Amino acid sequence: MVPLLERAGHTVHALTLTGLRPDDDEATVATANLDTHADDVLRLLDRAGITGATLVGHSYGGMVISAAADRAAGRVARMVHLDAYVPRDGESCWSSTTERFREVFAAGAAATGYAVRPPGGGDPRRRPHPLASFLQAARLTGALARVPRREFVYCSGWEDRTPFAELRGRLLADPGWRVHDLPTGHDAMREAPDAVAALLLDERNADAARPVPEER
Repeated sequence: MVPLLERAGHTVHALTLTGLRPDDDEATVATANLDTHADDVLRLLDRAGITGATLVGHSYGGMVISAAADRAAGRVARMVHLDAYVPRDGESCWSSTTERFREVFAAGAAATGYAVRPPGGGDPRRRPHPLASFLQAARLTGALARVPRREFVYCSGWEDRTPFAELRGRLLADPGWRVHDLPTGHDAMREAPDAVAALLLDERNADAARPVPEER
């Protein structure tokens, strides 16, 4: 995804979260939670002096960009949840997913008690994921409603297993969100990078963005 977006003139930061870096020790993995990961994003915005940011989160990454944007003091202009969780205040990845995936998380953490091993096959760079980040509830103030563009991408190619079907229905009914469908499996950025890039780069979506509801 990075070269596709950079060729279109964008600056891209592909952030590796704490606990998922190759040199992270066991204590770092064991203690990394959702707050840790939101802080990773906020430190990047601070370090690079970024305003008007587009945050793209995939899968659990939707939890991270939501928590970060809520605390970013207006520096986020667009959020794109790519087949990703969209939490409400008090929800966690654990509470938002299906029983099937809770069983996968628990089984994956059985060896250590603190890190969920990745499934076999796929990208060899994948690392065990800090369990605490799946369990911690998001603490949201309502500031997300002021992010001008909020988009959800539903990957329909795994509808027999996806935990996002109910979420898609909820967001379709919310005038503050735009919902896109892609006929891919969960890892859309690997299966169809050109289609994902086209969606991210389509400025017509900005013109069609629905107005943000006023707070009451």
